[in-house]
Amino acid sequence: MASSVQSGGSSGGPAVPTVQRGIVKMVLSGCAIIVRGQPRGGPPPERQINLSNIRAGNLARRAAATQPDAKDTPDEPWAFPAREFLRKKLIGKEVCFTIENKTSLGREYGMIYLGKDTNGENIAESLVAEGLATRREGMRANNPEQNRLSECEEQAKAAKKGMWSEGNGSHTIRDLKYTIENPRHFVDSHHQKPVNAIIEHVRDGSVVRALLLPDHYLVTVMLSGIKCPTFRREADGTETPEPFAAEAKFFTESRLLQRDVQIILESCHNQNVLGTILHPNGNITELLLKEGFARCVDWSIAVYTRGAEKLRAAERFAKERRLRIWRDYVAPTANLDQKDKQFIAKVMQVLNADAIVVKLNSGDYKTIHLSSIRPPRLEGENTQDKNKKLRPLYDIPYMFEAREFLRKKLIGKKVSVTVDYIRPASPATETVPAFSERTCATVTIGGVNIAEALVSKGLATVIRYRQDDDQRSSHYDELLAAEARAIKNGKGLHSKKEVPIHRVADISGDTQKAKQFLPFLQRAGRSEAVVEYVFSGSRLKLYLPKETCLITFLLAGIECPRGARNLPGLVQEGEPFSEEATLFTKELVLQREVEVEVESMDKAGNFIGWLHMEGANLSVLLVEHALSKVHFTAERSAYYKSLLSAEEAAKQKKEKVWAHYEEQPVEDVMPVLEEKERSASYKPVFVTEITDDLHFYVQDVETGTQLEKLMESMRTEIASHPPVEGSYAPRRGEFCIAKFVDGEWYRARVEKVESPAKVHVFYIDYGNREILPSARLGTLPPSFSTRVLPAQATEYAFAFIQVPQDEDARTDAVDSVVRDIQNTQCLLNVEHLSASCPHVTLQFADSKGDVGLGLVKEGLVMVEVRKEKQFQKVITEYLNAQESAKSARLNLWRYGDFRADDADEFGYSR
Repeated sequence: MASSVQSGGSSGGPAVPTVQRGIVKMVLSGCAIIVRGQPRGGPPPERQINLSNIRAGNLARRAAATQPDAKDTPDEPWAFPAREFLRKKLIGKEVCFTIENKTSLGREYGMIYLGKDTNGENIAESLVAEGLATRREGMRANNPEQNRLSECEEQAKAAKKGMWSEGNGSHTIRDLKYTIENPRHFVDSHHQKPVNAIIEHVRDGSVVRALLLPDHYLVTVMLSGIKCPTFRREADGTETPEPFAAEAKFFTESRLLQRDVQIILESCHNQNVLGTILHPNGNITELLLKEGFARCVDWSIAVYTRGAEKLRAAERFAKERRLRIWRDYVAPTANLDQKDKQFIAKVMQVLNADAIVVKLNSGDYKTIHLSSIRPPRLEGENTQDKNKKLRPLYDIPYMFEAREFLRKKLIGKKVSVTVDYIRPASPATETVPAFSERTCATVTIGGVNIAEALVSKGLATVIRYRQDDDQRSSHYDELLAAEARAIKNGKGLHSKKEVPIHRVADISGDTQKAKQFLPFLQRAGRSEAVVEYVFSGSRLKLYLPKETCLITFLLAGIECPRGARNLPGLVQEGEPFSEEATLFTKELVLQREVEVEVESMDKAGNFIGWLHMEGANLSVLLVEHALSKVHFTAERSAYYKSLLSAEEAAKQKKEKVWAHYEEQPVEDVMPVLEEKERSASYKPVFVTEITDDLHFYVQDVETGTQLEKLMESMRTEIASHPPVEGSYAPRRGEFCIAKFVDGEWYRARVEKVESPAKVHVFYIDYGNREILPSARLGTLPPSFSTRVLPAQATEYAFAFIQVPQDEDARTDAVDSVVRDIQNTQCLLNVEHLSASCPHVTLQFADSKGDVGLGLVKEGLVMVEVRKEKQFQKVITEYLNAQESAKSARLNLWRYGDFRADDADEFGYSR
């Protein structure tokens, strides 16, 4: 451990003690030190040297915990000044020493000199000269060394130094405090200002015992934010070092033990203090990390006042070089190319609250999960109604707020993605579903870490990891700090306020609800919406924020290629370019804020209308990019010219749906002159309802103002004298008032009474039917009876067409009519009467196009041939349209002319 030299002398003289060298590691007291050798491949050997011929006071000792009756022993006078004299003179310095005596117990006594040889300062003489030690009693001055000690002592006495000064030396006795009553208060009282201290003991590389000055608190200090390998205590009392524990301890000892330092007290853990030790030569916390002797720990890194990022950077330095404890380290993204580790991408979709779908420069799509955060989730087992299907976005508290935060900030924007780790796929267990492989990354936009912003608003929580789990965010400490702020400020998930509830009605596919809701959307004009899902190029699911409902929305005026469908027992292939149309619509509007104009609905409860995004009409855009064709129903639309112009341009390019387009020669169409015998007296009507058998109800436009006045007066009277709930007993055929879904009262007729909870009513002014409880019915005031104003809804049927008896074919025809004319103004002409209701022709109010003829052109219905002379010209026009539909194999005619002996099977007759 220490080099030695032999002093020269005659072979016959007395033996001269061997001079040995070492470095002072520690001063035990005023007369004992520990010296060490030079490290070679590990911590060096050590030995304790006691000074010969002198005695210094004993330092204070704490009573052993195993002896409850024992008491703490205080400092003897001048013991601590003696220790301090040696500490400041010797710690870390090279000394030489000679061993003069060794006891049977192995204790060694000798002389210590400062420097490389015995010409240096004699430490024992210096102590005695300062009055900090005395010669041992009964020792005679019979050699030069003892003579010098005697002289030094006499000089100290004469100068009244140290223990020879006046008084009993009580002022040199420390008031040592081994425990702190309130560690938290003690730490806070220092306000993170540096405290002077002496490091008295190093337990391991990151835990020391420090004497805080000037109040002499003896405290255990754990270095904030890191942990070194430790010494594991076995059952037999021995200690087993973890790999690199001894090396880490020596690293700290050689730099801090018994040095004057400053400590920033940052927090406390039980009776231990968390802090940062500052030394003129550097910060031991960061040095330990950089040399690979320590790892960062999450539970205390947040209190590190000099910035957790510095610790992570130092740890990363050691990891990259595989130093010491990181010798077997493999980075989580080691197998990724640099271009796959960090890239710029465009956000196309937000998945709940912790993942996004991005479009790479290559055009590929990739799902990215935000590193180290967990989205809101349901707590407990009984929070969800077992009979109700869980809708995570709306039913999990704060999930909707989190998704909206990400959607508004990211959708359509370019972000920077830094991959932190790849989480491998995991199989399903009894409690946890299977997960596919996940790419977890830090996503930033404009320098803002999206995960950190989400956590700071209390819209996500930070995942806690095992200490050795390196698969985490590269900005994990910032996430923890953001979560701490959110908890402190009571944000989002950490708020003590009531949890926000989102009651979102899903009326997709609910025909009854959709029918009730339709008038509101029509009156609203353009409504704000968010595209939640894209089923196909022209079929979307929308969220209407003002109405807090979800609807299925079909784009009006176009015919988009149908996508593939899964039918029982087979998969129906999609039409050409259906996938391209779906992708086009997704990229353009998915999760974007749009405006919609609802015009009508089909029989399945889907709303039909126009969708606008940033001033562009999606129907026109699909036609413009040759991904849709113009449907004839667009003729009466304000967007018809734009659609035709876009279609003509697409046809000329001969791309996609127009790839095989050939221009047809224009034929001169002779106008069909009406026979004089046929009465053509069209009157304006408002179509209010379409029935399943293709009958429809209309209101006379001329009497519309009378109905409005009557309804207004009736509602005023009902408001002042509301009906008593349950007082009305409905009877079949009786007129009454009924409360509709909009909360308003309307005139109605009772058609059937199943029970008080199920009463079938017919709204006599609108033609729609509903099943209501009797509590929502009341007596019709006489002043508003049908004698005052007859029922305004009149039933009609289309003339000159056969309604398909096949259910699917009939539904297609009804859907088309609903799209075209429900809740719109048309022109009506009665052609002939029948037993059920008058048969009429109906024209669009703007284009004067025949609605029934349009159905025939589309192949949705067949012509009903009538023999009356006055109808022959009209019948001829209808039959020509039917032949065109048959040639084009549209709808009913898709399999050719099926009208043969088996025509009845299809529900038709010639």
